[in-house]
Amino acid sequence: MKHTLTTSTEGYVSAFNPMGTSPVVVVCEHATNFIPSAYNNLGLVDGASESHAAWDPGALAVAKGLSDRLNAKLVASGVSRLVYDCNRPPSAPDAMPHQSEAIKVPGNVCLTAAQRQDRVDEFYEPFRAALAEAIAATSTPVIVTIHSFTPTYHGKKRSVEIGVLHDSDARLADVMLETASQFTDTLVLRNDPYGPEHGVMHTLKEHALANEFLNVMLEVRNDLIRDTQQQDDMADCIASWLEDALVRLSVEGAVTCQV
Repeated sequence: MKHTLTTSTEGYVSAFNPMGTSPVVVVCEHATNFIPSAYNNLGLVDGASESHAAWDPGALAVAKGLSDRLNAKLVASGVSRLVYDCNRPPSAPDAMPHQSEAIKVPGNVCLTAAQRQDRVDEFYEPFRAALAEAIAATSTPVIVTIHSFTPTYHGKKRSVEIGVLHDSDARLADVMLETASQFTDTLVLRNDPYGPEHGVMHTLKEHALANEFLNVMLEVRNDLIRDTQQQDDMADCIASWLEDALVRLSVEGAVTCQV
């Protein structure tokens, strides 16, 4: 049996299954490539807004699958990360990047302090507040962020298929890596293709580490989640790893996945 996902949207952030009872709170910061018309597509060349530079293809579908299977709350950004990357603090230069891999973003060049603050107020703060609200409404919250990455980056192929990422708190990551090594042939690695040194841990630092909540960031290679069947299979796999981890870590409220 699967739960029905209800959605509430305010501005450029969506909360799925806000009444979910799981301790897990799922997060998808790069859920969409949507660029509001006021930004004139940020001056991007044709096709750039469809690329991984603008969003994490497949990530939202997997995140929804986890929310469904675990009966978990899900908070997702509703704007392209080229407009504002909700996994970056306002002070980070790449919160509004000038360039992503080989793709230049003219609409982010020479932004004034006031223009940057406008984007923080319109996109980041509502996302931050919605996530904080979802966490506050959850007993013993466990923060799980879902991302995808390209098979090739700067011309170099990536062999890793799923990355289990963490900052200073590795409790959940450690158990999930142990589970993955026992139950899958998928190449699952720690802090790969990204790690704390790449500045990708903002959500975990802001909402989990400061409060000592269990947390993990999951990166899935996007060629593995291109279609609905792959996305469903990945959600099944990750949900089972999380279920096992929560039981082993004695997290209050851990429940059997709904599949």
